[in-house]
Amino acid sequence: MGQNPNGSSHVARRRSQRVLMQVAVRIRGEDVQGKNIEEETETLAINAHGALVLMKARLTSGSKVLLQHKRTQEEQECHVAFLGPVRAGKAEIGLEFSSPRPAFWRVAFPPEDWTPRSPEARTVASHRGDKSQG
Repeated sequence: MGQNPNGSSHVARRRSQRVLMQVAVRIRGEDVQGKNIEEETETLAINAHGALVLMKARLTSGSKVLLQHKRTQEEQECHVAFLGPVRAGKAEIGLEFSSPRPAFWRVAFPPEDWTPRSPEARTVASHRGDKSQG
């Protein structure tokens, strides 16, 4: 009620394209009660500036955590930029790197102005004529 449907300020501030991708990660830090936590989870989405994860632990907005990419073992300091809804006992948490690290995820991110109608999208789609994973 009384909430502006266009008031999603966290969306307006996004600086790079979000890619829906599950990456196994470990998150270490302190929960809202100051207890040390270490939780293994997967990302819901990633971008060059951080990730959206689902966590059982309750974190404080702005708090610092260490995010470890399980496959590469690389760690990056992040802060909690967004606290989202809780579903099935886990909260959506947006983590932002302390400094941009686009190479952290080992993925190439589309440019900010990319859309599915971009010429590159059509080129990539035309190369994948058959759906076999041969």
